[in-house]
Amino acid sequence: MSDHSEAFRRYAADSSLVLGGLAAILLQLAHPVVARGVAQSSSFARDPLSRLRRTLAYVYAVHLGSPQQRVIAVQHVDSAHARVAGARDAGPQLWVTATLAHTGVQVHELLYGPLAADLAAETHAASGELGMSLQLPANAWPADRAAFDRYWDATLPTLEVGDDARAVAAELLAARAAPWWLRLALPAAREFTAVLLPPRLRDAYGLPDHPRRGRAVVQVARVLARVMPRRLRELPSRRLLDTLTDGAAGR
Repeated sequence: MSDHSEAFRRYAADSSLVLGGLAAILLQLAHPVVARGVAQSSSFARDPLSRLRRTLAYVYAVHLGSPQQRVIAVQHVDSAHARVAGARDAGPQLWVTATLAHTGVQVHELLYGPLAADLAAETHAASGELGMSLQLPANAWPADRAAFDRYWDATLPTLEVGDDARAVAAELLAARAAPWWLRLALPAAREFTAVLLPPRLRDAYGLPDHPRRGRAVVQVARVLARVMPRRLRELPSRRLLDTLTDGAAGR
């Protein structure tokens, strides 16, 4: 198992952070190399749950898994990246890793309040492992949270929601192939995602600008996250890690 602190393990295992998943994807798509690779090589918009499971399994394995689970998850992701143009390049990998780190902290702070300073520092360092477990050079990850903020603030103005990003996002947001319960949750997910995105990107994707509704959705999510037992919030991480182990045993 990983040698992270118990506080970080609780942070990383909390499935409430998945509420930032759609915002992270839209931020990633605003990077032209990511958008082009996804548009040409990926079917994740047509099968969002499979994409979500693979991404979560990777994140949980890197942060919480055994050495065996981590190796399996890295092999799965690296194999998928081999078929996507630019996916192994340092620039796109850094941006994708940064979006996962940023939205995770953003959602946690919306639901539970600011991270303690030591946990925030550990979370930043651990987030870099998501990229460095693949091809991201160790020196590419910002050295500390202040450096990360500078990188984030410098990168946001360079993003552009182009035709590829809009096409993939439209398919993703329509969720035509998603189960009925996921389609029912889409209006709330759109509002929550609109809260997380910078206004310029929110508007470019055509997401709602309803501050009152957004605050209401965040408040509901905050209440649900705080009343849900910790064991239940951590169930997805345990299940997905088990699937990695079970898959290896079945080979």
